[in-house]
Amino acid sequence: MTELRQRPAPAQSADTSFFWEGARRGELLIQRCSSCGTLRHPPGPGCASCGSLDWDTVVASGRGTVHSFAVHHYPPVPGFEYPLTIGLIDLEEGTRLISNIVGIDPSAIEIGMEVRVEFESFGDDLVLPQFRPI
Repeated sequence: MTELRQRPAPAQSADTSFFWEGARRGELLIQRCSSCGTLRHPPGPGCASCGSLDWDTVVASGRGTVHSFAVHHYPPVPGFEYPLTIGLIDLEEGTRLISNIVGIDPSAIEIGMEVRVEFESFGDDLVLPQFRPI
């Protein structure tokens, strides 16, 4: 992890704190229902499959493919570098998450492109998972 500039922090709650704690350790954690084993992201208080409130986490491989993406140019928000590529990533484990795609010109990104997670530090306590093409 590299120490970089400040960035606005995403919203955090009791349901998502495990995800952000994992990111600070360099782990991509996915919530799993303890009753039926369903993986879910974004995290929530209960399982949509069986209704259970019991859950644990699984460490994801960090590998996935680009399902979709958008390139944000305007309006600029302080703390971000533009153009900002935001991807919908299909993880190997079967869940999806939204994250930045880094290390590639936005015009070269393709749907289905293989990516791998990396963690970047922004300021004192914010570590974000981002995806880089393999």
